[in-house]
Parts: sequence; C-alpha cells; structure tokens
Amino acid sequence: MTRAPAPAALPAGCSAIVTGGAQGIGKAVAAALVDAGLHVAILDTERGAGRETAQELGGGTARVEFVHGDAADEADVRAAVRVAARLGKGLYAAVANTGIAIRKPVTRLRLAEWNRVLAVNLTAGFLLAKHAAPALRRHGGAMVLVGSSRALMSEPDWEAYGASKGGVVALTHALAVSLGPQVRVNCVSPGWVATDAWQARARRRQPVLSKADHAQHPAGRVGRPEDIAALVRFLLSPAAGFITGAHYLADGGMTRKMIYV
Repeated sequence: MTRAPAPAALPAGCSAIVTGGAQGIGKAVAAALVDAGLHVAILDTERGAGRETAQELGGGTARVEFVHGDAADEADVRAAVRVAARLGKGLYAAVANTGIAIRKPVTRLRLAEWNRVLAVNLTAGFLLAKHAAPALRRHGGAMVLVGSSRALMSEPDWEAYGASKGGVVALTHALAVSLGPQVRVNCVSPGWVATDAWQARARRRQPVLSKADHAQHPAGRVGRPEDIAALVRFLLSPAAGFITGAHYLADGGMTRKMIYV
C-alpha cells in the first residue's frame, strides 16, 4: 500500500494577485498567502485601504504591492497582473474576489446598475483569467473565484447580485476545462461572513452579533474572513492538485437548513 504524500505547501517566493484585496475577505486571503510565503499584488479601487493593507501585510520576507484600479477595467487588470508577475519567481496564484451589490426591485433596477454589478462580480473574473492565464500556465498555478451562497438561494430584490454570482460558478468550471491541466480553477462561495475586523483601520471594529445570528447556522456561528481564506489557500496549494472546476460552499451549513414558518 502506498502512503498518501504529505500536503504540499504553496511555492514560497512565487507571487499571487488578489482583486478586491484591500479589505474584508480579500484582505484575509492576501494575509493567508503572505503567511504562506507568497508575494502578493492587491488590486482595489479603495486607495487608502489598499495602501494601508500593503503596509500592514508587508515588511517581512514576502512583498505586498497595492495597485489602484478597477477589476472590471481591462487595462487596470493587465497592469496589476504585470506587477504581480514581477514580484517574485513567477505568478502562481490568482484570486478574483471583487463584489458589489445593488438591491432594488427589478422594476426599478436600471440597466446601468445591472451592468455594473455584472462587470464587478463576473466580468472581473474573466478579465483576471484572461490576463493571468499565460503566467499561471508557465508555473502550473491555480486560480480561485469567489462567488456567494446567493448563487443558490435568494431574498427579494437581489437579481443582479444573484445572477452575477451564479455566473461566477459557471465561469469556474468553464475556465477549469479551458485552462487545464496546467491551471486549476475552483470557486469558493461564502455565506454570512462578518468582515468588520478586516476593514480599513478607521472603520475597523469587532462584529456585533447576536445569539440568534449564530444559531441560524448549523455550524453554530457566523463566518469569519479567516474561514474563507483558509479554504482559498488550500485550493491554491498543490495539496488540492486533484481538485478543479469545483464549487465549495463555505456558509456554516446555512443553505442546507430547512426552515418552516
């Protein structure tokens, strides 16, 4: 009987790019990749928060560079990928994390608003894959797209967000087939994640959550950005080498809980 190999670490000295990495889940992902020994480029529209995050996470052996730009703008994405590729031994990991929501009744939702949500939430992932793929292929890298549990369930007036995140799930398996076997592509869909402690310093605070908030989850608590970052880090690592095109829900079991009123 052949024993399973020990989990492989991320290749230290290589680089990663995280879009929407200045705050929240994206910042936690960037921090996890820095801890794994990767140099990280962060692309974000929040200039102040991005610079602050680069200062907080950098300073060790791993370099962190902030690139101010829009993940839905092709020129900005191309430039950020170039920065990431120059940071270390080569671009190994890409994380498409951007997301915005506009909640309005569908009869009042303007086409421009619909298009902007799809651009930031879905098109941004396509653009990152398009421009990162050549470098990722050279280094046998991996990509993770961040979706949402709202790809699978809804509340009223979330049409644009739900449609965009559903598209992220489909884009994931399409990219996995197109870019494999050199590049693996997976999707992580968070549920309720309290990001208060991972905001810019001026807005940072501990989450205020009730017992009822936690009790809604079969896991017994609301999620933390660290939960998502740990899963992303695993999926990017060689330890997940037989996983591609997969969709992982990280929602504390909430979408599996039947609720009767």
